[in-house]
Amino acid sequence: MNLTLKIWRQKNSKEAGNLVSYPIKDISPDMSFLEMIDVLNEQLINKGEEPVAFDHDCREGICGMCSMFINGRAHGPWKGTTTCQLHMRAFKDGETIIIEPWRAKGFPVIKDLVVDRSAFDRIIAAGGFVSVNTGNAKDANNIPVPKDDADKSFAAAACIGCGACVAACKNSSAMLFVSAKVSQLSLLPQGQIEREARVLNMVKQMDEEGFGNCTNTGACEAECPKEISLENIARMNREYLMANLKK
Repeated sequence: MNLTLKIWRQKNSKEAGNLVSYPIKDISPDMSFLEMIDVLNEQLINKGEEPVAFDHDCREGICGMCSMFINGRAHGPWKGTTTCQLHMRAFKDGETIIIEPWRAKGFPVIKDLVVDRSAFDRIIAAGGFVSVNTGNAKDANNIPVPKDDADKSFAAAACIGCGACVAACKNSSAMLFVSAKVSQLSLLPQGQIEREARVLNMVKQMDEEGFGNCTNTGACEAECPKEISLENIARMNREYLMANLKK
């Protein structure tokens, strides 16, 4: 495959960036998207040019690092897929591919395609934990949990914190991410101690980080690589309302 890549290049957070075109040839359709960028970077290095900076780690769809906006979609054209799991057969020979970083106030660009997502870490630190004496590892069935609650909690826990929900939202809202973390713990017995404080603190921190409000367009769920459900946002809204009534 022969392609034209238009990649956002930005030296640092203080300087303006722009799209730069790079032709690339003989790309295997079985390559992952990140492997294709590796090939490009090798070519740039061999020519004495600066390689494209991008986030990556596990390359197994688990860590959530591979945050890229590809042809106007978070993580690219395949539904329920992270960028590292996206393969070049998703594109056509001769196609022009536009690659950009997440665009959100809460995710300032560090360099090229790399953004600072530490806002998510601060939201988790504000309430995404439980106060239990863990001690030694306990049997899985030591604390009875209803099957339905366990399944819903597990589905919420699938969130990898990649930020695609923020990037896809017209308001740059982080509600899907925060609601997944709130739901994961509020549904389990271990999460009941901080239940009210958790949702109040995490929502407060989310607002302080500059993320926008939710207007229920559903773009976050549609672009989420782990297909986290909007039901979590409804659950978080209920948790937030009840927590405020109990204050």
